[in-house]
Amino acid sequence: MARYFLEVKYKGTAYSGFQGQHNAVTVQSVLEDAMTVYFRRNIELTGSSRTDAGVHALQNYFHFDWDKSVTEKSIYNLNALLPRDIAVVSLCRVKEDAHCRFDAVSREYAYYLCNKKDPFLHDRAWFYPFPLNREMLNRVASMVTEYEDFTSFSKRNTQVKTFRCNIEASCWSEEDTGMVYRVRSNRFLRGMVKGLVGTMLQAGRGKIDDSDFRTIVEKRDCMYADFTPPSHGLFLCGVNYPPGYFEQE
Repeated sequence: MARYFLEVKYKGTAYSGFQGQHNAVTVQSVLEDAMTVYFRRNIELTGSSRTDAGVHALQNYFHFDWDKSVTEKSIYNLNALLPRDIAVVSLCRVKEDAHCRFDAVSREYAYYLCNKKDPFLHDRAWFYPFPLNREMLNRVASMVTEYEDFTSFSKRNTQVKTFRCNIEASCWSEEDTGMVYRVRSNRFLRGMVKGLVGTMLQAGRGKIDDSDFRTIVEKRDCMYADFTPPSHGLFLCGVNYPPGYFEQE
């Protein structure tokens, strides 16, 4: 039995998240349905990084086991079966014990703001027409790399063993349409990026200062963070694996 990694990208607007759920249409359920039609056998997918309802992905992975060879033609045929908002990018055979979730070393997210109303961005960026202090935004963004416990930025009732994350990069930048927050970490908690963005924007608008932000982090209580940013501005930009990982097979 061979193991394959399936690389996908998707626009999450129409889906109740990434992972399969009972009585809900998700990215995983749509992919599994298409693969069942193509392979003529039920295929069980394991996902690398869960995204919430409405969140998009420029890169995400599943893995699955299959006892026959998979060719480039399989990508074309699967894409023909999938809706236009989900695309298979690649199919790669890997070692039999490879795991797309546990073997990933980091994930990267971006959150997009647009400062002017734009009908072409309404479901891919948060319309946020308020003046922002970019220096303050980057001051608090840099501050999060000093910490490991992000309980304050995790939604309640999250079933995890630890709230510790190793944030490797965190910064704001300005693009033509508005501000973008980019963050890379070994793992993320439920709602974590939106919580970080919402709380940083409070600092960027002068409602709190950097000392207040630090206090919110250290309180380890999500009631002090701001989780108001909508999902449609959030993108999973990449899932990273060790160098040479896909050359092992």
